[in-house]
Amino acid sequence: MKPASEQQDQDWPRLAAYLSGHGLALDLTDRPPRQFAAGFGNLNFLIHIDGTPMVLRRPPLGPIPPGANDMGRESGILSNLWKEFPLAPRCRHACSDPEVIGAPFFIMDYREGRVIGGEAPADITPSDRRRIGLDLMTVLADLHAVDPAAVGLDGLGRPEGFLARTIEGWSKRAHLAWGEDAPALVDALCDWLRARVPATHAVALIHNDFKLDNVILDRDSLDPVAVLDWDMGTRGDPLFDLAVTLAYWTEPNDPEVMHKLSQMPTAAPGFPTRAEAMEAYAAASGRDLADFAFQRVLGQFRLSVVFAQLHRRWREGGTNDSKFAEFGSLADGLLEFSHEIAQGRMD
Repeated sequence: MKPASEQQDQDWPRLAAYLSGHGLALDLTDRPPRQFAAGFGNLNFLIHIDGTPMVLRRPPLGPIPPGANDMGRESGILSNLWKEFPLAPRCRHACSDPEVIGAPFFIMDYREGRVIGGEAPADITPSDRRRIGLDLMTVLADLHAVDPAAVGLDGLGRPEGFLARTIEGWSKRAHLAWGEDAPALVDALCDWLRARVPATHAVALIHNDFKLDNVILDRDSLDPVAVLDWDMGTRGDPLFDLAVTLAYWTEPNDPEVMHKLSQMPTAAPGFPTRAEAMEAYAAASGRDLADFAFQRVLGQFRLSVVFAQLHRRWREGGTNDSKFAEFGSLADGLLEFSHEIAQGRMD
């Protein structure tokens, strides 16, 4: 949890009055709201309603990139997905009115457990690290096996033309994030991708930002107990979803920028390599990864743009977190790594 002095407090009395009108009692005295420390995006608070711990989730302060931090989308997914995918916490209440706390928000079930960030905890053995990495692939395959119609999500997103539209969406975000100083590699990579869009692809429910710190693990068994951060969830190409995960998956011999990324501790001894993770996903899902280069490049390019967006937020005063100041050079390095993958010099 963040120290109280660093917490981005909301208008809690106003929220309490709003929730009271919906028959929900927010505790502001014995167990006041506390902000979770992890993450660069949405703000998450542990709250207690009618004596039960829950999580309030809202967008970050500052400008919101197109299509990001969509509370309506996320609450809609979490109102239904739990029925077939128990690792998805259930949404209990959603509010689209920004007048209550300054932005749309929703409230979901709280899942207690352990979250692993960019560093490998010393108390987790190499064998457990390997199991955690392989479990991620099983969880992702399980998500992709869910029938969207069975959970009322068959109208989510627009899977037709998903990959071509994804290229254009991230191209637009890249130019907005970098501005007039956008590196020439942005257009070069987008042209490379446009020339290689697969004619067809499978359609599945996808998370769109699936990585280790979006998974809560049981403190004792280290089994997954929840998957978080569904605000970019949609129906689309499951292999792109895999590629998004692998974009974070650092290996010991990767260029320095991947180690500076510090999003997943997979360079530590014990964790599977990207190739082993792909093999595990292919085995769990039954999908063919023989022609995966397009998705791999698109996923890595997307991540470079994400960090360019985060750096823009810092430049424009949306956050005073000093870590964000370094994200400009990180975005440039990830863009170069994407190009190396596209040229076949890295995998």
